Amino acid sequence: MVGTGGNAGTRADGPRLTVPFGVAVVAVFLAALNLRPAIASLGVVIADITEHFGAGGATAGILTALPGFCFALFGIAAVPLARRIGLTATMCVGMVISLIGVGLRPWVGHIWVFILLTGFVVAGIAVANILLPAWIKRHGGRHIVMLTTTYTAVLGLGGALGPLSALLFDGPGAWQWILFLWVFAAAAQLLLWLPLLRRTGNDFPRGTPPEPGAGRGPRLWRSPTAVALMLFFGMQSMNAYIQMGWLPTMLIDAGVDLGRASVAVSLLGLTGLLGGLVVPTLIARFRRFELFPPLFALLSVCGYLGVMLAPAQAWFLWALLLGLGGFCFPTALALIPSRTVSPEITARLSGFVQPIGYLFAGVGPLLVGAAYDALGGWTVILMVLILTAVFMGAIGFRAARNHTVDDELAAAA
Repeated sequence: MVGTGGNAGTRADGPRLTVPFGVAVVAVFLAALNLRPAIASLGVVIADITEHFGAGGATAGILTALPGFCFALFGIAAVPLARRIGLTATMCVGMVISLIGVGLRPWVGHIWVFILLTGFVVAGIAVANILLPAWIKRHGGRHIVMLTTTYTAVLGLGGALGPLSALLFDGPGAWQWILFLWVFAAAAQLLLWLPLLRRTGNDFPRGTPPEPGAGRGPRLWRSPTAVALMLFFGMQSMNAYIQMGWLPTMLIDAGVDLGRASVAVSLLGLTGLLGGLVVPTLIARFRRFELFPPLFALLSVCGYLGVMLAPAQAWFLWALLLGLGGFCFPTALALIPSRTVSPEITARLSGFVQPIGYLFAGVGPLLVGAAYDALGGWTVILMVLILTAVFMGAIGFRAARNHTVDDELAAAA
């Protein structure tokens, strides 16, 4: 069960294989821990990377946009592959690919090889981004809320630790060790998940109701909740990756030193940790949740206004407000299992929402980089970001309404 209080998506969990609760918690913890640091640590050293390789601002734009595009591209393939070999096996494939990228990319000699290996990193992360909610739905039993809370909270923890790794190393070549540090977390998750293959086998949900979006009925585009959730996820992802990639530059341009800029980005992750702890339980316990996304979006608007009007004077406060506005991220993630009934629809909804939503996350940082090169400042860019936050709140209001995708697809059949 997802929760109590009559919330949507609580009627059935579907068949599941047995994974001991303690093992499931550690597995989800390690998988979630690896979903952000290898990306978040990139933003604070991107100037060092481009200087090392003799690259320009366009390359920085590609690196900040790469996570969104890779999440979209490889996320599309995650569910079909999981249907063939299983959720756990596909997660392990992604972990191997990510480990290769994290371990090798700091030591290569050409910028395009570095970009390729960063693609490896993000491709592996994309698989877990898509499939971990479905894995929790499949194996969580009555502990789904707790595992979802672990997932979303540790995402925030990883987002906080990634930028803070910049404080551990100094001097020439420090950026290489800042990025390489996360190879140990990537190896640890793989060592835990590989033994799960024997226990789970092909654990993609079977025997669930017919797939309304698989050719015999309406596709997920016919579900208003699915479409709203996809747009909501896209808006929050775009804002999150713009903040991770460009907030340090915004603050440094205003006179904030690198250390404080790193702390500001880390604060985004720390507030994400708080959101991950709080939001899934709120969704599970509150029957009506529509007002929360607009509230979180309003906090983002206030944070952007602060960065635009007084960036250096109160950088900590603006980062805090943007981080609290980032509660939209755990909200979107928690709504995926909460607004579905069967595990298979959960997997398909995740595979629909996240790849398309991450296209926004890819386009956003790329456009910001191009606009920054053209405008030479941040005022116009921040005004546009304020408008995206307003839209995020409005579409989040619709996505959080108490409906299930399953019911909407059945009605459209």
